[in-house]
Amino acid sequence: MTDRLFYLKEDVYFEPLFNNWYAWSYLLPPVTAARYMVNTHKRIMNSFVNNYELHISAAKESVVTGGDFLHCSEEQLEDIQNLINDIDTKCSDLVELSSAINALDEMLESHTSGQTVEPFYKKVPQALSGYVELVMDLQHRPSYRLIEALLYQSKYYKKDLQALSFGMLSKVEERPFVLSTPRLPDDNHLRIEADFNSKIVDEIFKSREIPISEKRIKELFSTNELAGGLDYNELFTENKTQFPHKPVESGVRLQYTGHAGFLVETKDVSILIDPVIASRGKEYEADTISYSEIPPKIDFICLTHNHQDHVCIESLLQLRYKTSQVIVPKNNGGSLADPSIKLLLKHLNFNVIEVEDLDQINIPNGKITAIPFLGEHGDLNVRSKAAWLIEVDGKKLFFGADSANPDVNLYRHMCDLLSGLDVYAIGMECVGAPYTWLYGALHSKMVPKAIKDTRRLDGSDCTQAYGVVEMIKPKQVCIYALGMEPWFKYFMGLEYEEDSKQLLESNKMIEQCSQINILAEKMYGRKTIEL
Repeated sequence: MTDRLFYLKEDVYFEPLFNNWYAWSYLLPPVTAARYMVNTHKRIMNSFVNNYELHISAAKESVVTGGDFLHCSEEQLEDIQNLINDIDTKCSDLVELSSAINALDEMLESHTSGQTVEPFYKKVPQALSGYVELVMDLQHRPSYRLIEALLYQSKYYKKDLQALSFGMLSKVEERPFVLSTPRLPDDNHLRIEADFNSKIVDEIFKSREIPISEKRIKELFSTNELAGGLDYNELFTENKTQFPHKPVESGVRLQYTGHAGFLVETKDVSILIDPVIASRGKEYEADTISYSEIPPKIDFICLTHNHQDHVCIESLLQLRYKTSQVIVPKNNGGSLADPSIKLLLKHLNFNVIEVEDLDQINIPNGKITAIPFLGEHGDLNVRSKAAWLIEVDGKKLFFGADSANPDVNLYRHMCDLLSGLDVYAIGMECVGAPYTWLYGALHSKMVPKAIKDTRRLDGSDCTQAYGVVEMIKPKQVCIYALGMEPWFKYFMGLEYEEDSKQLLESNKMIEQCSQINILAEKMYGRKTIEL
């Protein structure tokens, strides 16, 4: 008797977890993981325990989505307290590591003479000793460099805190915001105690396009500890997708995949930019580009910068089995605010190419060039960011993501390189959160309001974006990375009004482009451009 074959259902969604929290890219490098565990997760959970009524009330208001409010019930109060206790006991070494950063910052801040820092090695907290290099900059200010590769080999890199969570859009009204609420097992989810490199990960996601036997499904799930009320058999169906990938026969096809993502395809190569791929639910079925429409092989994934909506671990793990190479920008080499994307992805079993500004990677009938990226990081010295210029089959496409344009001379110096663009894609989320919304946990001291209010995670406004368009005259402009799709609210936390500045600036950009006969439009949902 032939074993029955099954596919992973379209509406199944996946959340990688680290210590019960949604795993975004700063939760995997050991030191940043320690900082967010102590300064964000523990802080928010303590706030919930001390004032759960406020959190429950706030969670009902969509306007505060993205704020520091747990989406939990009164009945989960004991569960949250247990998670707090686990941080103090089971993760005590990470707590100590985070405290060591505070002590090291305080020690170096007190060194104002400009003299050698070598005597301070003996005073480095034990948790960091041997993992840092102490340095002075050219203004004689002390700092340190984390030896990241060594930290990944240490006890602080905790694969045992990783887990897998599965849910189905048909069983939940919407996914709760991922950055402010721990994921507790419940009736609508299945939790698997397995790390991100476990064989079950690739086998499950491969079954979206290549069916898996009933026997193999049982084998995979029976060898791992499970929790939650969702039966693993409910994740699978005998029916093939109704939205298969359509191969490119000629020319260049550009497909907007949602939020900050694009797919560039020819008959010879497929390239994904910043993939954040949505699971396909019934409500937005026709508007969503989901995993079934991604090519069976991805030659390159290009990542622009290390924010959770661009380096999306959730999507990357689901694409890993079919991805040949990931291209990432080089980081600063040990800065707390700028962990290495290369090291992160290498420890997730990706084949990674790290590039400098203007480095080029050859591809079939073309090349990929890393373009310098300014702004959007609250003035922090973050180097791991790049826009991408893709030249293939005689077409030129630029993907700028959230890069701002505070100095138009950068693009003036690259006019020859960027001339003749067929597509100029630029993000216009020009009213970003204060930079502390994302990076605050890394600080050892509270950041004054006057500082964080001026240093924001802003992308380009119309003046900045149009300044580039006016200079390089692309044939077409795509405005994207606005977080407008409602199915991405679970990680963007955005809800626009008609008079939101981001939309007003985007509309102004479209109008100004039309005045010089350049087509410009906002990307939303499903959009295909044949070139």
